[in-house]
Amino acid sequence: MTITQDTLNKLATFDSPSICNFIELFQVRPRNQGYMDGRVQSNFPDFPPMVGFACTTQFRSDAPPVGGDAYGSIDQQLSLFSDLPGPAVLTFQDVDDPAVAAVFGEVMCSTYQAYGAAGLITNGGGRDLEQVRALGFPVFTGSTICSHGYCHMLHIGLPIRVGGLMVNQGDLLHGDANGVTNIPVDIATEVADIGDEFLAAENIVMDYVKSSEEKTVEKFTERRTEFQSVVAKLIERVSRAS
Repeated sequence: MTITQDTLNKLATFDSPSICNFIELFQVRPRNQGYMDGRVQSNFPDFPPMVGFACTTQFRSDAPPVGGDAYGSIDQQLSLFSDLPGPAVLTFQDVDDPAVAAVFGEVMCSTYQAYGAAGLITNGGGRDLEQVRALGFPVFTGSTICSHGYCHMLHIGLPIRVGGLMVNQGDLLHGDANGVTNIPVDIATEVADIGDEFLAAENIVMDYVKSSEEKTVEKFTERRTEFQSVVAKLIERVSRAS
């Protein structure tokens, strides 16, 4: 299914908790699946949301690679960008446990950004964070480590597990200060389209609780019931549940 740049731009206007809320309306997966756990955190939580398609890589740094250049596979990663339906999100599974050295630094992030990547995610470590921040390049990591150790890539373009989430090459990912979630590609356009409607429904309650109006439980219950009614109609319209 083709996802337009307009859809990606629209998805980037919503935070990741809202995206998760929108996806729940479609009832395509259990509510405790489809997102990374708290081991993966945004390094720059003040950055706007990141949206793009996973370019998957397995990584380690605790021992030298068996022959070859430690950075010899970056060109292979870059060659895969053109096969993705939109901007790449480099997604690394660090198989060292715990992480031994940084997966990325300024040079790698500058290179990825130059070739159109939207960001980078890893359960491992990162470094050169001030320089990467200056690039405006979103990164999500499990730690910060000053050395690159014996960094090398084990395989590229195969399924990996990062932050408890299985990530396949080409998966659509959305991340911000709150974390990273997968957006099922087959509903991505509808997720973008329905977002404003859901937020408007939330405001039925939020406008009341944030107002200076005197608060009563009865009025809150009235607003919450109205909100639930609107959401029920949205679910009825978009749900994939049989």
